[in-house]
Amino acid sequence: MGNKILIADDEKNIVELAKLYLERDGFSTVCAYDGEQALSVFEKEAPELIILDIMMPKIDGWQVCREIRKTSQIPIIMLTAKSDTFDKVLGLELGADDYMTKPFEPKELVARVKAVLRRTEPLEDTEKKVVSFPNLSINIENYELKINGETVEAPPKEIELLYFLAQNPNKVYTREQLLDKVWGFDYFGDSRTVDVHIKRLRQKLEAANESWQLKTVWGVGYKFEVK
Repeated sequence: MGNKILIADDEKNIVELAKLYLERDGFSTVCAYDGEQALSVFEKEAPELIILDIMMPKIDGWQVCREIRKTSQIPIIMLTAKSDTFDKVLGLELGADDYMTKPFEPKELVARVKAVLRRTEPLEDTEKKVVSFPNLSINIENYELKINGETVEAPPKEIELLYFLAQNPNKVYTREQLLDKVWGFDYFGDSRTVDVHIKRLRQKLEAANESWQLKTVWGVGYKFEVK
């Protein structure tokens, strides 16, 4: 069997449906039906990706995501019964890699699992893993962000976005290009995702150094400007 996937949802029919389609596509699966069980299975089984429902008994998906992000950068796809932008944005801010609104097509879930796993594959050894500027260091190998010499906690996608822009200083990218380069060409979200991540990064980088900045190019997109 291929990558091990943890499916955490209190609706057993959804778990069984996801399990059926994922295993049919060559994945192995483990299951959990509440938040406490999800954390326990995560610790015992060491899955390579988590499909995580938000509204679960005992501990909700938000808290499960927070707890996992304290120790692991494992890919997480959040499931929500709402289509509210708030739920989607909160999931991304907590460090989720993608989200889906229920009900969903099982084939689309499998496609998203494959897309997220591709995006989180280890970098080739030939790729530069650390980008540095005055008072800024981004290590993409261990997902460590340092500002003014201090380690700053940030979700994986924020680090990946900053790393990509800093690797290409003074080059302007549209939101669509950033979705393509950072999230992957088959990302199913919308361009507001980029805006959310840029806003959060600016809060962390504020007043770090006057020689560079994350700059909005109005009507186009964003760039990492080195003055």
